[in-house]
Order: sequence, then C-alpha cells, then structure tokens
Amino acid sequence: MDFLAVIVTAVVGFAIGALWYGVFSRAWVAASGVPTDDKGAPRDSANPVTYLGAYLCILLVVGMMRHIFTMSAVVSVNDGVVAGLGIGLFLIAPWIALNIFFSQRPKVLILIDGGYAAIACAIMGGVLVLF
Repeated sequence: MDFLAVIVTAVVGFAIGALWYGVFSRAWVAASGVPTDDKGAPRDSANPVTYLGAYLCILLVVGMMRHIFTMSAVVSVNDGVVAGLGIGLFLIAPWIALNIFFSQRPKVLILIDGGYAAIACAIMGGVLVLF
C-alpha cells in the first residue's frame, strides 16, 4: 500500500508542478534563460524524457518523505502538511537557492522554483498521510 501512496502522491506533485509552472511560465522562461521556440515556449518542451525525469525526481522525494514520515510518526494530514512544508521550505528550497546563487542566475528563480518545492511538498505531505 505504501508504494501506491508514493506513486499517487508523486502524480499529485507532478500536477502541482504543471499548474505552478503554467502560472509562472513567462517569468520562469525569461529568468531561466532556457532556449525558446518562435512561440516563446521552451524549445524542447514536448520531449517526454524531460517529463519522465521530472516525475522520477518527484517520486524520489515522495519516497523519502514517506520514509521520514514513518520514522517520525507523522500520521495526521495537518502533521503531513507541516512536515512536507518543512522539507520543501527548509531542505529543498535552500538547495535550489544555493545552485541559483552560484550559477549567478536571476534570484527570482529562487521564488519560483523554491516556492514550488515548498508548496508542492506541503500538499504532497498532506496527501501522503491520507493513505
């Protein structure tokens, strides 16, 4: 049952990313410097390998969240949301910021990418404990 919880929660995290980057796509594309096509969309945006890789990364995060939650007795939705927010806001987002600082990329990416990590992990934490 834990495998199903992780798989479903990763799908939720992926969907949150689609929504998040749909909302912030123009700002993200402008700040990230990703090559774009004549419509302004990322040039390789239809490549399924990108989406598969993204899903696998989210799956790894959710799998570790499940492990942490089990070890820490996180069992309520509220606790899952708080623990997920902590993971996203205090573990993942700072690492994203570190990469952005050293790569000398626009700091708005910290808000866009780090914000996604924080919000998605909070929601995924809540979903994860529903199983």
